[in-house]
Amino acid sequence: MKPINKYIDHTLLKTTATITDIGKLCEEAEQYRFYSVCVNSCYVSLAKELLDNSGVKICSVVGFPFGAMSTNAKVAEATLALKNGADEIDMVINIGLLKSKNFDAVWKDIEAVKKCMPNNILKVIIETCYLEELEIIKATELAIQSGADFIKTSTGYGTAGATLNDIKLIKSVCSDDTKIKASGGIKDYQTALEYINLGVDRIGTSSGIDIIKGLVLNSNF
Repeated sequence: MKPINKYIDHTLLKTTATITDIGKLCEEAEQYRFYSVCVNSCYVSLAKELLDNSGVKICSVVGFPFGAMSTNAKVAEATLALKNGADEIDMVINIGLLKSKNFDAVWKDIEAVKKCMPNNILKVIIETCYLEELEIIKATELAIQSGADFIKTSTGYGTAGATLNDIKLIKSVCSDDTKIKASGGIKDYQTALEYINLGVDRIGTSSGIDIIKGLVLNSNF
């Protein structure tokens, strides 16, 4: 297991997040050596400026939090975020189209975003709280088919966040080439460790510092 700070995407996606708040997020990420910061696309250039040469990656959300905008809008947002310095994109699937069983439209939506970023990490948010078990499996299959590098459970703005059962379902579909990001409601070290032990490679959380403080410090940190 790698050091737990390297699993964490240190996240601030609140509607009310200010420039000062993003500055603090970036300072914390550098101090605690988190894997990345995860911000709304309007703050990518600021985060890039603040974290340049720090080793902390920049992650931008796209189509957040509903996923119901046009594919062209998602592609445009992703393209601009990458131009402004994003290393990774977390995009939300079109949940309504998935529930309508318009699977071709769902995978084409994801595929279009991946095509504009062939050399960057794409995490696909399937928002598990709104899906039945078979829909979680189908959404994961479609995301993998479309070139997703990660399956991500949640936006944090749905009715619930990640669950251990969600991860088990997603993991049952994923090959070794597709990783999993758990997000939503992970606020302490023990909970984070449970997800890591299930095979999660990344954790999206606004409670990264609390998770680190819950860790018994050792030579790996």
